[in-house]
Amino acid sequence: MPTDAQKLSSSVARLNRRLRQERHSELTPNQMAVLATLDKHGPLSPGAIASIEHVQPPSATRTVNCLVEKGLVERHPHATDRRQVVVSLSAEGVAVLAAERARRDSWLAARLSSLTTEERAVLRDATVLLEKLVVSE
Repeated sequence: MPTDAQKLSSSVARLNRRLRQERHSELTPNQMAVLATLDKHGPLSPGAIASIEHVQPPSATRTVNCLVEKGLVERHPHATDRRQVVVSLSAEGVAVLAAERARRDSWLAARLSSLTTEERAVLRDATVLLEKLVVSE
């Protein structure tokens, strides 16, 4: 019999996989994650991106380089430390991220509409708890 942790892990993984299937982008999940991080936090150094995304700095730098080549992010000199760069979303990056989120959110909204009011309330409450699990790492 699966434990509560196993059931939750399986359900979250399946939902995540299904949401990714709604994407229609050639971007990798890591590239999308960096775009989302920049959208949430604003301009960041590649090192800060690596820290937030829990990846090694060289990995974050490779992802940023790909996004720069695609025109989705831009590099700028750091305001106080000229040895560093700061990465920000380009207008095209903002548009790509918005389009991907709209597709994903449209699918999820349709699925949520099939639930009862009480079931949607339970999920609203659960999102707070799920976020608490993630933040308390």
